[in-house]
Amino acid sequence: MAGFISNFFGVGDSDGQYEEPTASQAAAPTEQATNTRSTPKVVPMQGGKSVNSKIALFEPKIYSDVKEVATQLLKNQAVIVNFDHVDDEMARRIVDFLTGTVFAINGEIERIGDEIFLCIPENYEVSGSTTSQFDTSKL
Repeated sequence: MAGFISNFFGVGDSDGQYEEPTASQAAAPTEQATNTRSTPKVVPMQGGKSVNSKIALFEPKIYSDVKEVATQLLKNQAVIVNFDHVDDEMARRIVDFLTGTVFAINGEIERIGDEIFLCIPENYEVSGSTTSQFDTSKL
């Protein structure tokens, strides 16, 4: 019975006798054993926070502040832009510039408040929607 179990699991030979490996067999690993050590079968998962998971907040005061917003988008970071501190004409110009920027990186720009926009690169996904209606005549 012991011989059957050892043969079943592949640890014994056909007559149930166990042979000790010789010194040369024990010292030199087989080619198959060497290959399995160099190419692991388990691939580690990305853990922790990713660099791409940051969201930058901006409140531009002058038109040149849009360059910093575009730089963040080019770094694959999402950006929330609040236009409380600029007039409507300046806000339109900034939104036009950002629209071109997100188009160039295959991203999206979405209005999430009366004077707040979300700009995201292509590796982000927005789910859900806002329930309030926005006054589109402002921007």
